[in-house]
Amino acid sequence: MTVRIVTDSACDLPQDMADALGIRIVPLSVRFGDTEYIDRETITTSEFWKLCSASPQLPETAAPSQGKFEECYRSLKAEGASSIVVVSLSSDLSATMQSAVLAARALEPEISVVVVDSRSASMGQGLTVLECAEMARAGATQQEIVARAEQLAPRTHVVAALDTLDNLKKGGRIGGAKAMMASALSIKPLIEIRDGKVEEAGRQRTRSKALAFLIESLRSHEGKIERLALLHAQCADIDAFIAMVKAVYSGEVIVSDIGAVIGAHAGQGTIGIVFRLAE
Repeated sequence: MTVRIVTDSACDLPQDMADALGIRIVPLSVRFGDTEYIDRETITTSEFWKLCSASPQLPETAAPSQGKFEECYRSLKAEGASSIVVVSLSSDLSATMQSAVLAARALEPEISVVVVDSRSASMGQGLTVLECAEMARAGATQQEIVARAEQLAPRTHVVAALDTLDNLKKGGRIGGAKAMMASALSIKPLIEIRDGKVEEAGRQRTRSKALAFLIESLRSHEGKIERLALLHAQCADIDAFIAMVKAVYSGEVIVSDIGAVIGAHAGQGTIGIVFRLAE
């Protein structure tokens, strides 16, 4: 019995890690004006950020079609998969999970596909995907993997500091005057994912204070963290931040680039931590 793991490109998993574990990533798309790109296929992360810098408008993202998921499932079946587990971007943030579920229903007679809501995004989703893929490689059943994925959702935490309000301004969610004032005051908004939704976690006056807030979030759970990842959007200070994290956490630290899907909403300079707490 071979269980295969599928996710979507909002997971921000490094491609080499996905490839090593046979994880299939179904891409979302990103649009700049009239031009649409397929995440990880027709646009790279670095190309995405170059376009963001040059574009006066906020890029838009779109969920994969049902057909994209069906194509993926059929391909895995042809490779010998006996069943599939899909770990999706939070259903509160995108229609991606809906497409994955509809595709699973369409293929019910051919192969068993179970879709799990990660209730997260970026490497919050990615850490759950990794766990599922490691279990699949070790010979776990589809039912065991699904149960584990559902258990991980409430134990996975994502906290991030945004470097700029430009994306919120471009998206019309904040006025130009307010964005200009926030920029002048160096205000750094902090966000977190709670129960599948993006919520405000606070504000700091400087980036250094925002990063210190992230480190304190780690420190407050010292001894309880069983897996950790860092994510960043072209941050020049990522190496210094990694050193700060390693001063309070001695385990493995996975470092991931924020891709086009999450980056379209978070903006360049975003830096964050993702950690899973032990039971």
